[in-house]
Amino acid sequence: MSEQLPNLETFLQAAELGSFTAAARSLKLTQAAVSQRIQALEQDLGIPLFYRQGGKAALTEAGQVLYPEAQRILALHREARQKVTGKKLPLAGELTLAASSIPGEYLLPGLLSAFRKKHPHIQVRATVTDSQEVEDQVEHGQANLGLVGKRSDNPHVESRCFASDTLALIVPGKHPWSQRKRVELEELAGQPLIVREAGSGSRWCLEQALAHAGKSLRDLEVGLELGSNEGIKEAVDQGLGVAVLSTLAVKKELQSGRLQALQVKGLALQRDMYVIWDKRRALSIPARLFIDLLESSRESQKDAGS
Repeated sequence: MSEQLPNLETFLQAAELGSFTAAARSLKLTQAAVSQRIQALEQDLGIPLFYRQGGKAALTEAGQVLYPEAQRILALHREARQKVTGKKLPLAGELTLAASSIPGEYLLPGLLSAFRKKHPHIQVRATVTDSQEVEDQVEHGQANLGLVGKRSDNPHVESRCFASDTLALIVPGKHPWSQRKRVELEELAGQPLIVREAGSGSRWCLEQALAHAGKSLRDLEVGLELGSNEGIKEAVDQGLGVAVLSTLAVKKELQSGRLQALQVKGLALQRDMYVIWDKRRALSIPARLFIDLLESSRESQKDAGS
């Protein structure tokens, strides 16, 4: 079976990336070499492991059965080498993440720091964009995992909550409302409102809250639409309007008094953060380890709040 170890490693990469081309790039092989290894494994087992279509590779039922077994075989191989040589082989690999602005800018740095301490030899690549683009990257295999501010309704995408977030009405420190705790929704309708672009999780949360209150953005005076939280904070500070933002995004400004946060009576502005992945692709070991970190972090938050 030892001659099949490179083939099993190649099989795992192709399964996780959903593409022979991507597996070849990851393993620094030619695509022909990857195809030959997969074919050799399939011939040895006497059954197809992948459906090939349009440059994509999806696991057959047999491939899905083999995947966890291949992971175990390679893990046992590493363990055997460690026992024989006395040298621990570091867990290596690559993890590609995509995150929307709030989890990406305010949660991901701390998560990556913790992950790197545990798994220093895993290379992580992360991009920050809007929620819809994150979901698209996950679905098209460009990211192993996504971090977003809303649950996906895509049937191919799994969503698992890993954190919670609160949004609030943000006003300048010198605004007439700055000494208040809350305002009525009808009062908000008379203020110029600055919103995120369509496709962002923050805007989706606001739209959902308005819908539950029997309202929509059309009932408010939307004066400006911006594509970043930093741009919105600056616009609010300059007196161009008020905004509904995550309190994570304005933590420093609230502490300094530069901005103030208020509740809007009748609007439920709480949401969960989700880690998402494509159920049609096998999760790599680095991806599973990152999900484990998210789950342990969430449990720690629950314990701290209890």
